[in-house]
Amino acid sequence: MFKKTNNLDLNFKILRFLLIPTILVSTPFFNKIQEAKAGLELQWDQDSSYRRLKWFQKENRRRLKNTIYFFLRPSDRNSELLKINLAIPKPFKSTLKEEKISLCKVRIGGFENRTKCLENIPADIEIKTDESSSLRSINIYPYSPIPNNKNSYAIVLKVFNPKKSGLFQFHSYGQSKGTSFSRYLGSSTIVID
Repeated sequence: MFKKTNNLDLNFKILRFLLIPTILVSTPFFNKIQEAKAGLELQWDQDSSYRRLKWFQKENRRRLKNTIYFFLRPSDRNSELLKINLAIPKPFKSTLKEEKISLCKVRIGGFENRTKCLENIPADIEIKTDESSSLRSINIYPYSPIPNNKNSYAIVLKVFNPKKSGLFQFHSYGQSKGTSFSRYLGSSTIVID
């Protein structure tokens, strides 16, 4: 009987020695559970004409300096593009400057590497504002057409995030070579917390 009690005491001491440090070490990690990001995008209107474009932003908190990449992958372009139009949502109240907007050939990041502009594409950039409806858009006219090849391109905005948080949906349009009108390329939904 005495041997069994000593064995139980020894087992409890070993268990306590292993269990308490594990709890103490893992406690700080439980504090960060709210910041877990989900890779899920919800759309209220699941319209077949909606195309989701890939995007990346470096900072998602309000009022912070941010770099946003709007990607144009090979699957998003059917032909050479002469003009790109990026429609900015009305609630996205941030100051836009032409010198902080660029077009570049980009390497889209993933697990092994970061998103990075490989080569700047020379282009004329025009910020267009319609006073009657207060809608803004960015027109980008590359000096030579964006080819329909296996490279990915990106419109890069360097802005301060707006004061209000929310979902902001940017729509992209492109004018193909040989046409006089722009067609819908897709939409990107930016999240600001």
